[in-house]
Amino acid sequence: MEITEHPFAEFIKILGKGKKGARPLTQDEAYRAMQMILAEQVEPIQLGAFLMLMRVKEETAEELAGFVQAARESFVIPEKMSVDLDWSSYAGKRRHLPWFILSVLLLAENGIKIFMHGAGGHTAGRVYTEQVLAALDIETAKNFTQVAQQLNERHFSYLPLHCFCPKLADMIELRPLMGLRSPVHTLVRLLNPLRAQHSMQGIFHPSYRAVHQHAALLLGQENMTVIKGEGGETERNPDVECLAQSVFAGQLQDEMWGALFARRHLKEENLEPAQLKAVWQGQAEEEFATATIIGTAAIALKSLGKAQTQEQAHQLARLYWQQRKR
Repeated sequence: MEITEHPFAEFIKILGKGKKGARPLTQDEAYRAMQMILAEQVEPIQLGAFLMLMRVKEETAEELAGFVQAARESFVIPEKMSVDLDWSSYAGKRRHLPWFILSVLLLAENGIKIFMHGAGGHTAGRVYTEQVLAALDIETAKNFTQVAQQLNERHFSYLPLHCFCPKLADMIELRPLMGLRSPVHTLVRLLNPLRAQHSMQGIFHPSYRAVHQHAALLLGQENMTVIKGEGGETERNPDVECLAQSVFAGQLQDEMWGALFARRHLKEENLEPAQLKAVWQGQAEEEFATATIIGTAAIALKSLGKAQTQEQAHQLARLYWQQRKR
């Protein structure tokens, strides 16, 4: 009896032929591999081998672009949905509270339509966006119809990954089983499901900035900014310099934003999401939190073209913060 090789074995062989024989996937190969994964045409053992081989060698821009193309084709987006800024939130925070959420709400309050997508709970000891939104009494969407309503009402909506691409969400949940992150943690940041004209992304490992930057270019994303965010989220740490690597009007750009403090702040002892509400309402004053909120918003404003210089972006972000509806 002749044994037929499984179609997905092609991609495992490309990645796993050893130091001399292995090579990265082309964009088309990555696209076809992810198509099969999302269509559940691979065996569990194949998926595990594929994800870990990718993890060991790390993703190329071409592979990420192919993965994202396949993922985008797997979910249905209603027509005529307009959004200004795509913001991914998948890392969670463990040293500081996710102050970037207040940056996003600040921008939304000033008329910028922001779609946020993310996942939570896959790594122990972290505070995730969904938890914080619940503490702020902000309802998360369950589908794109609800997203459209929320964007119209408050210029902000958060949709969990499992609501529009459950297979990718299941793959993220493999982290405790594998003990390692996988390419899925990278590609979801690039999804930009509503094809926003601008996107903001945060990574933890600095080497991934350029990979995101080049993948966005391959995907035709005209305007995108990626930073080494605090904890891996899209959040500027005011204690250190922040290199923003961007695609702006289709051109690659690098820009350094200086530290806002001369000394580092200690990590927060207790991560209580309710503290975000207290800071927003002015019931608590925290210099690290305020600088993070304003600094993160400033990078987004400059990326959106709302300010021409860093100084103008900071001034506008500070004005928004001073005039917020408490």
